[in-house]
Amino acid sequence: MPIYNFSKSSRTGTAVWKTFVFFFLVVAALLTLIPFVWMLSSSLKLDKDVFKFPIEWIPKNPRWSNYREIWQTIPLGLFIFNTAKLTVIVTFLQMLTSSFAAYAFAKLDFKFKNTFFLCYISTIAMPWQVYMVPQFIMMRGFHLNNTHLAIICLQAFSAFGVFLMRQFYQSIPDELCEAARIDGMNEYQIWGKIMVPLSKPALSTLLIFAFVGTWNDFLGPMIYLTRTELKTIQIGLRMFITQYSSDYGLIMAASVVVLIPVLVVFLSLQKFFVEGIASSGIKG
Repeated sequence: MPIYNFSKSSRTGTAVWKTFVFFFLVVAALLTLIPFVWMLSSSLKLDKDVFKFPIEWIPKNPRWSNYREIWQTIPLGLFIFNTAKLTVIVTFLQMLTSSFAAYAFAKLDFKFKNTFFLCYISTIAMPWQVYMVPQFIMMRGFHLNNTHLAIICLQAFSAFGVFLMRQFYQSIPDELCEAARIDGMNEYQIWGKIMVPLSKPALSTLLIFAFVGTWNDFLGPMIYLTRTELKTIQIGLRMFITQYSSDYGLIMAASVVVLIPVLVVFLSLQKFFVEGIASSGIKG
């Protein structure tokens, strides 16, 4: 009677399955990179060659002058400065306010805590387009139109950031806070000296979301900023599009330049990003 080695067969099946999954993930990753490769290729072409079919992935005569002309055609340096200024300030404020509020919701006991948290988090389900007109009227009443302060005030608080940080704080044992209180530390000291240092993965995750969201924001600056000296890079890219023509080669070159800071931030915090997303769902 033949004897089958089921353990060996199981290991072989597992190896085949892992190989298939790995191959599928590699193909999916390559497919997601195609638009970026096309953008990089188009940034080195003339406008008439951008949409040529079949696509010329490697231009025969790369037009490196596109990267020089983008600085001369529009005030790109000023737009990048404005965008960086808003992004740094908003990201810092979101990390500060979100972690501070999340600590209260996660580690403090007060009346109607869960109700307040639920009401605040429920605003995530409401699209910004629903209340952007009343918000604009409010900012106009405060005489904040055509100021960067309007964008900063509107984006300094994040319900998603509070939810993310609260989930992470709940994974930290309450006994740690109780021991700190016994040692004489107040709530501000516990938050600043214990909770914040322990929440680097979650803060890094929030930093990426806030940075990318503010850097790529288009609708907000378009509504509140009309003066050229105040515009951000996303609004500035539209200046390559005129009533009768569009210089897509320059648009792609400027898009490549704009993408670099986002890639740097994401790649430098990728390790913490994955850890933060995983650990923020440990305890609901």
